[in-house]
Amino acid sequence: MTVTTIDLYNVLKGKLGETEAKVFVEFVEEKVKDQLNQEMNTFATKGDIADLRENIRELDVRIEKVKADMIKWMFIFWVGQVSVTIALLLLLIKS
Repeated sequence: MTVTTIDLYNVLKGKLGETEAKVFVEFVEEKVKDQLNQEMNTFATKGDIADLRENIRELDVRIEKVKADMIKWMFIFWVGQVSVTIALLLLLIKS
């Protein structure tokens, strides 16, 4: 028991009795521990943040690859479109 729980026990002992005060103080301590454990599970650790940063770096690399791929295919598409347009214009001019 900590000082706070001993003080609580002493206050309740006079009003509830020794057994009831002890049971109540143990119940309160257990609830506080449960709440603390729940709170600890919601915090991010340094390891969690490092993992997140690594995942972001990997995602950035993938995005860069996709962007490069898209630019390559857009260039190929534009060259194809310009070629077809020039061919159609030449056909119209010759006719």
